Amino acid sequence: MRHEAIDSKLFTENRDRLRALLPPKSLAIVQANDVLPTNADGSFLIHPNSDLFFLSGIEQEESILLIFPDADDEKQREILFLREPNDHLKVWEGHKHTKEQGTEISGVKTIKWLSEFRGIFHRLMVEVEHVYLNTNEHRAASLAVPSRDERFVKSTRDKYPLHDYRRLAPLLHHLRVIKTPTEIELLKKAVEITKAGFLRVLSFTKPGVYENEVEAEFAHEFIRQRGKFAYNPIIAAGKNSCILHYNSNDLPCNDGDLLLLDVAASYANYNADLTRTIPISGRFTPRQRDVYDAVLRVMRASIKGAVVGKKHRDWTKESQLHMNEELLKLGLIKQEDIDKQTDDELACRKYFMHGLGHPLGLDVHDVGHLSEAFAPGWVLTVEPGIYIPDEGFGVRLENDIVVTESGPIDLMAGTPVEADEIEHLMASRHN
Repeated sequence: MRHEAIDSKLFTENRDRLRALLPPKSLAIVQANDVLPTNADGSFLIHPNSDLFFLSGIEQEESILLIFPDADDEKQREILFLREPNDHLKVWEGHKHTKEQGTEISGVKTIKWLSEFRGIFHRLMVEVEHVYLNTNEHRAASLAVPSRDERFVKSTRDKYPLHDYRRLAPLLHHLRVIKTPTEIELLKKAVEITKAGFLRVLSFTKPGVYENEVEAEFAHEFIRQRGKFAYNPIIAAGKNSCILHYNSNDLPCNDGDLLLLDVAASYANYNADLTRTIPISGRFTPRQRDVYDAVLRVMRASIKGAVVGKKHRDWTKESQLHMNEELLKLGLIKQEDIDKQTDDELACRKYFMHGLGHPLGLDVHDVGHLSEAFAPGWVLTVEPGIYIPDEGFGVRLENDIVVTESGPIDLMAGTPVEADEIEHLMASRHN
């Protein structure tokens, strides 16, 4: 693992929280993601399974965690299965966890090798009544390729058809959306690395550099600080800033254009999510500045509006109504557009067509039930934008916040966002 070791207490407490939600005689199973192929004999680096990491801190391929709080044998109440190290693996793939390391990372005392899984799993299945199986139930999940979880669900139900099967994902979504203090600190580390990358790019960006060169500056800073990209970076100059998920990152940054940067770091699998829009020349034009300040006002108001008890849909609606006012002042919409709008299609949607924000954590678009009201410990992105293809530019700004009883805390309050500060920092690159 690239990141520094995390106190296993975090994972032990997360398992305790899950156990408290399980009815008697229940078994929960969570496992690693697949190692995905590329071409020929290649494979991608494994992306840790967020649920397995949340409960154990384990990032190694093929790992399986069983939780059976009512097991007759105390040693079988939680078991972590790992690949058994051998000389062949050591030469070709490198280090694999020992049993002692598995316990040190996860806090799980009973560590078994994967070769023992089938026999132990069968003995536990004879004892249990309820079986909690995991699948990807993210509201925007792409389920085109059968996952390791789905294959396990099918094989288990085929072999043990008379058990009471239940969904583990809703329980984990309920737990993961509320971040613990330790998780907040890990998110702050990701935010800190992201800020360092952004400051580096402010001093680097000028007319003539290419989008991919800007991306390389972020990569240098993130990797140097033991992080990585939280998602595919969006480095979008000029008209590209109107493409919401632009990923080409290969065109020049021209004088007079804006550069939209939707780039953030991941640290210890916890993700930041930052967007900034900067003037390539170092100074905004009057029109660019007007649009920029309008987006900033909506972001700041939306941050203040993210309070305990508010529903996501109501929070979003408030921002859209505010955006209507800003677009009216900018001359992008007219009062008659507002008069004709419907609840399903507000006038602002022509220029602000995406959502206001989403839960953030072990996944960039983290799990959580958006039909529930905000509660203390929710971490949210706040990312309004205005996109004007006819004028060749878009502006999006995004900060990450924590919802608390005493009001939202902006985790990115220290990352420059005011237009004057951006211009000042970019001007200093020449000094």
